[in-house]
Amino acid sequence: MTESIWSKTEQLPPFPPLQGALSVDAAVIGGGMAGVLIAHFLKAAGLNVVVLEAGRLGSGQTKNTTAKITAQHGLIYHRLVEQFGEEKSRQYAEANQRAIAEYRRLIEEGKIDCDFTEAPAYLYSTGGSEQLEKEYEAAKAAGIGAELLFGTELPFPVSAALRFDDQAHFHPLKFLRALAGGLNICEQTTVRSVEGNEIVADRGTVTAQFIIFACHYPFVNAPGYYFMRMHQERSYVLALENAAKLEGMYYGVDADGLSFRPQGDLLLLGGGNHRTGENSAGGQYQKLREAAMRYWPESREVAHWSAQDCMTLDGVPYIGQFSLPTPNWFVATGFEKWGMTSSMVAALTLRDLITKEECPWAEVFSPLRFTPSASAKTLMQETAQATKGLVRKFLVPPRADIEALPNGHGGVVEYDGEKVGVYKDENGEAFIVSVRCPHLGCQLEWNPDEKSWDCPCHGSRFDYRGNLIDNPAQQDLEHA
Repeated sequence: MTESIWSKTEQLPPFPPLQGALSVDAAVIGGGMAGVLIAHFLKAAGLNVVVLEAGRLGSGQTKNTTAKITAQHGLIYHRLVEQFGEEKSRQYAEANQRAIAEYRRLIEEGKIDCDFTEAPAYLYSTGGSEQLEKEYEAAKAAGIGAELLFGTELPFPVSAALRFDDQAHFHPLKFLRALAGGLNICEQTTVRSVEGNEIVADRGTVTAQFIIFACHYPFVNAPGYYFMRMHQERSYVLALENAAKLEGMYYGVDADGLSFRPQGDLLLLGGGNHRTGENSAGGQYQKLREAAMRYWPESREVAHWSAQDCMTLDGVPYIGQFSLPTPNWFVATGFEKWGMTSSMVAALTLRDLITKEECPWAEVFSPLRFTPSASAKTLMQETAQATKGLVRKFLVPPRADIEALPNGHGGVVEYDGEKVGVYKDENGEAFIVSVRCPHLGCQLEWNPDEKSWDCPCHGSRFDYRGNLIDNPAQQDLEHA
């Protein structure tokens, strides 16, 4: 079982599950960074709020983040100008710069000990400078003080690098612990359905005027149809000691680019990005280990883990009203690889929308937006991917039978005339599960790096025993 350095170094206190009926002004579904921040700001605005978390607080994507707080989100600003125009690009920049400032304010005012460290953030490329030159011009136009460079502190040459100052990183679970102290939180409370203003969980119900879906990936398929508007991707991280002492955070914009960020005496090395459900060959951690040995042969790995990110059609999060027919439902999802900053943007935006205050950037994040030029091609790709996942169970034959599967490996095999998923541990014990995703029926694929069954359509994940890890699925796999 992989575990991040955040989980290794901070244990959050338990909160009781929901029991019986509860009535509140606002109910937040999801107890990660986004959910807790949203609840914090709504409570500060005078609302009675409850947070409903299916597992433990911060146990989803928050504990697996690289915990960067930055307005630098890959090659975003040039793309925003092309897709939406300069005004919305400036609004996006304003929202994310405000998010950094709000983290700083909360931490300073609350005297929160969470390793908050200001540091520059860099984009870099080893394959040419053209993309970064365009991003530099777009970032300047958006009001960001960026600087284009042609050398860095990295242990290899770069073609160009784009520096953003006044960015930061922190320990997300230490921050979450401090912020959660004054909130009404129900852990081990899995929401099963939402109808109108009523939420039904395993052992209770909540009636709320406002309902906020902050559970990474919305599990309600209709209305909203977020499963048609997003896919999920995975990436991998090593924590290294005795590696470089970098000043800044670095994100490679090339196809095989690596990311780096310091954390105390450690260096976090990230990469290996792929669409969830498309890692049957494995080897992502090994690639990172080879890079670590190449650049810092004396380094030692102290932890490794992975993250999962929701990717939207146009590269901008969905933050705002859930759908047209549900004016009192709200959503925060599609944060791409920038979950910590986007969580704060979501909290500020939804507070303003719910309390009817002016929000200068709400339109750019609105889930009700429709941008054919930005989304049409991606929507077609998502539809094709889902179709491929659905027909795989009919057209792709099993790859082996159980006896032929080596110990320590998993795969789709034939068992009693049906295709099933099997993992055989090192002792030869077989764990047999259905390979049909309970979300919308796509065939799951084995991920050997994490010993998990992953859905290539919408990103649900299950451990080798069939237990649910990541939504939008809401139930475990059936056992064959």
